[in-house]
Amino acid sequence: MAGKLYVIGVGPGDPELLTLKAVRILKEVSCIVVPKGREEGSSLALSIVQKAIILDGKEIIEAWFPMKKTVQREGPNELDAKWNETVETVTGGLKKGIDAAFVTIGDPAVYSTFFYLYDKLLERNPLLAIEMVPGISSINAAAARAGMSLGLGNDRIAILPANYAESLKETLEQFDTVVLMKVHTVFDSVIKTLKGMDLVEKATYISRAGMEDERIIRDIRQVKKEDLSYFSLVIVRKR
Repeated sequence: MAGKLYVIGVGPGDPELLTLKAVRILKEVSCIVVPKGREEGSSLALSIVQKAIILDGKEIIEAWFPMKKTVQREGPNELDAKWNETVETVTGGLKKGIDAAFVTIGDPAVYSTFFYLYDKLLERNPLLAIEMVPGISSINAAAARAGMSLGLGNDRIAILPANYAESLKETLEQFDTVVLMKVHTVFDSVIKTLKGMDLVEKATYISRAGMEDERIIRDIRQVKKEDLSYFSLVIVRKR
């Protein structure tokens, strides 16, 4: 019988934000799979787990993620081969009946690394047992650290990834709270739009929420280039 794959959200960085269920499963499994290939991959996810449980005797497997639909200078066959290699890496122990935990930053259902792999795993083995263990997302952690409410009553909330620049004004007009993810790539255009809509004072910048080098800047006009981080977001709360 094949092993079970647990997909565990380890939160945004603070090991104390791991759920009791996540800690229990991580202690029980003998194999932990860590995504590799982007900044939020192996180093941070594994470091969070290391601060919460003892890893002695556990097999740590790094799974490489192409993280793109096409690859420059490479044919589709090569990209497929890389994905197949990652699938084999993840399922290697499962085929032997060993349960494994795949760890991912934040929550598995919110812009998670794992869902690049999910369909491919089920294509290979439709009967594979996969259990999602939710974690605290950076959105929740950032709002909590900043002491902000994301929504009350009938408030409408929008969450936008980094490619939102063109539709930002329209979204800000339609929603009461807007969370801008991966803001470091479009920060200048965000500031310009917020100034044009007289919303600068309604915006808060949070970087690396819950980590040792966390930054919370209430006046986002004071955010400097060196303050920008992959693990940063802006919450615009209009009410």
